[in-house]
Amino acid sequence: MNYIVIHLIISGPGSSFGSIKAFIFCMFCILSHNFPICFNQNLQMMNKLTNFIMLGIFCLPIFLFGQQAKDLGRLTIYENHFYNEVLKALKSETSGGKEVFQAIPSNIVIPSSIDEFKTIWKMNPVSQGRTGTCWDYSASSFYESEIKRITGRTIKLSEMYFTYYEYLSKAEEYIQSKGNSNFSEGSEANAVTRQMKLHGAVPFEAFSGNKRNTAYPDHATMVVDMVTLLDGYKARKQWDRELILNGIRVILNSYLGVPPESFEFEGVKHTPESFLREIAFLDPSQYIDFMSLKSEPYWSLAEYKVPDNYWHSNNYHNVPLDVFMDVVKNAIKMGYSLAIGGDVSEAGYLAQYDVAFVPSFDIPSDYIDENARQFRFSNRSTTDDHGVHLVGYKITDDGTWWFLIKDSSSSSFNGKQKGYYFYHEDYLKLKIMNITVHKDAVQEVLKKF
Repeated sequence: MNYIVIHLIISGPGSSFGSIKAFIFCMFCILSHNFPICFNQNLQMMNKLTNFIMLGIFCLPIFLFGQQAKDLGRLTIYENHFYNEVLKALKSETSGGKEVFQAIPSNIVIPSSIDEFKTIWKMNPVSQGRTGTCWDYSASSFYESEIKRITGRTIKLSEMYFTYYEYLSKAEEYIQSKGNSNFSEGSEANAVTRQMKLHGAVPFEAFSGNKRNTAYPDHATMVVDMVTLLDGYKARKQWDRELILNGIRVILNSYLGVPPESFEFEGVKHTPESFLREIAFLDPSQYIDFMSLKSEPYWSLAEYKVPDNYWHSNNYHNVPLDVFMDVVKNAIKMGYSLAIGGDVSEAGYLAQYDVAFVPSFDIPSDYIDENARQFRFSNRSTTDDHGVHLVGYKITDDGTWWFLIKDSSSSSFNGKQKGYYFYHEDYLKLKIMNITVHKDAVQEVLKKF
């Protein structure tokens, strides 16, 4: 006669795990009725078996449901509604929508408000209108926050003061290179630092840079006029420095106005140099730039090789990617904001959701490293598009970092946050190429140079 001897020891009275083990043990014995089992002889074997079955029961949901969901994308028509409002205000023809491929943010929890972030003091976002001077707006915003941090004063800087002199510097380089340098609207955040060293700074009230009093800044025709002038001299192979620079000044003066050599601020007469030194308390020598590219030796000063670095600045501190990210995280936690620049023409850069993230169909999060970063920079799928101001952060329960980004581009005014984006840390890791920050925020890193 078949028989079964069952003797169960359950670890922990009332243990649900033990109860399940007991059930599995009993079922095994019942189903094995043709095979007599003596508990005392087979306890070790049965414990191993039940543990194995339990492991399968508990792991099965992980294998079935725990895999990272793949992000999806779609072709859609994107229309920049705010930019069309800018164009209408400038009495210019509006542009229609264009077909783009965008990620569908279904597998990511996007922050819902800037109130979720720990923030650095900053001026309210302003639109750069129809200009390509994001580098100026982002860096000027950064320095406004620095003035507040250092002095406690709220001072709006004139972005166009720096733009005026930057165009003269671009023209100077164009002349010296016999027309072989990049003369365009783009530049880098450290161009503002450089112009501060050369020309000081002025408050917005002293120089608006909008002589024609347009509803928004508008440089479209101004840039065409300057490029036409330079192309004409290049075609004739005439490189008279003063003649060309005077022509550029005439155009700049017509659109932006003439920058003041002196002005009154709070009842006291200042020059741009004395304002920078005595009111803003900004020392340009205290601000440095970082990048992270394998193409240059780490822990060295290197050139950031992009067209907008037309003067070939080679003062970028090149660090490994983990250090680059630590610089950002540690600085913002310590109360220092950063001017950052990189690529914004990505499928995961979604104005309507105020978000920038890296979808899995680009590269899964675990695979974002210095090789993925360098590969995209080298094959130009990562480009130097845009400058913004990093002003806050939040850390989710699972340890994920999000960064609050103040932005002057028209796209940033299309979402709910009006002038802000939420950048996932993966986006910085893969797509942000350079940062500007105060030396005090990175003293330990600088010791290695």
